[in-house]
Amino acid sequence: MRFEFATATRVVFGPGASREVPPLARELGQRALVVTGRSTERAQLLLEALESASVGYSLFSIAGEPTTVDVETGVDLARREGCDFVIAFGGGSAIDGAKAIAAMLANPGELLGYLEVVGRGRPVSHPSVPWMAIPTTAGTGAEVTRNAVLASLPHQVKASLRSPLMLARLALVDPELTHRLPPAITASTGLDALTQLIEPYVCLRANPLTDALCVEGMKRAARSLRRAFDNGADAAAREDMSAASLFSGMALANAGLGAVHGFAAPIGGKFPAPHGAVCAALLPRVMEVNLRALGQRSPSSEALRRYDEVARVLTGRPQATARDGVTWVQDLCAALQVPDLRTYGITQNDFAILCEKAAAASSMKSNPIGLTPEELREILERAL
Repeated sequence: MRFEFATATRVVFGPGASREVPPLARELGQRALVVTGRSTERAQLLLEALESASVGYSLFSIAGEPTTVDVETGVDLARREGCDFVIAFGGGSAIDGAKAIAAMLANPGELLGYLEVVGRGRPVSHPSVPWMAIPTTAGTGAEVTRNAVLASLPHQVKASLRSPLMLARLALVDPELTHRLPPAITASTGLDALTQLIEPYVCLRANPLTDALCVEGMKRAARSLRRAFDNGADAAAREDMSAASLFSGMALANAGLGAVHGFAAPIGGKFPAPHGAVCAALLPRVMEVNLRALGQRSPSSEALRRYDEVARVLTGRPQATARDGVTWVQDLCAALQVPDLRTYGITQNDFAILCEKAAAASSMKSNPIGLTPEELREILERAL
């Protein structure tokens, strides 16, 4: 048995943790590039905290999921303004954008030189400038992952900038920041977290450390995701989902993912589809097809036992089987009003290119079994 585990240098978790920003920011530098999502209003308390600590800042907003252009623009702004560290405040998009900006501030050359798939994939050679992640959603776990997913609009695909040198200096996770999330975002981000707990648990690179994180995270998501969707002010449910998201990021960064995320990258690159919502639509379909493929071609696979354990954790029933787990996820998606893929303009005419790109995606390499082109197409047909 051999495995590695790396995460943010420091993780601070708890309700009200974001109020600890002033002394923590002073440890990172003198002037921050504060990267937010579309709206900067929610960051007002953060900006006031920086002012109280006599830490300067420049504000940079990323309107949607981050693109290569967003990162290049942010790097230029940070250099012009003399920013010596980065703060990400927002969901996974703001965090991934900030993560990439922090990396490129410390590494020479063009961003495309370092990108996987569409670029030259050159290794990042210098540690990122110090950066802090403050997530305001509970889903991506991006605060503790070592890659930034970026959309390359000319290539119509999402690609990763990836390196252990990109891990955050500090992940500050405050569940109170998620209390006002609307139900639809609670659902899509929460199901993204659940996907990122199930896939690393059944994938080919699972290890005992990530297993523990996945099981604990699945327990919390199973008991609290629907509660958080129904009542955003349920503090205990929000705390559970923030923890589940954090654990999912640690797990995926150190074990891997699977076919859900193999599809999510090409779909997100070609269509205006939020990542979490795509994962939610695909998750039960991938579970179904994986189980059938394993049963037919690898009936002694450890992954089949692990799918049974997923079902027992999600349902809370010791006698549950993998099929029960699929049904539980399907029922949850229905309760959370998850839209089908056709909502985003996907049609059967797109299946060939999406399956081709999914088969080549890095996440697909960790799927518990290699899927045939016919099985990949079946997943899309069922999710449409």
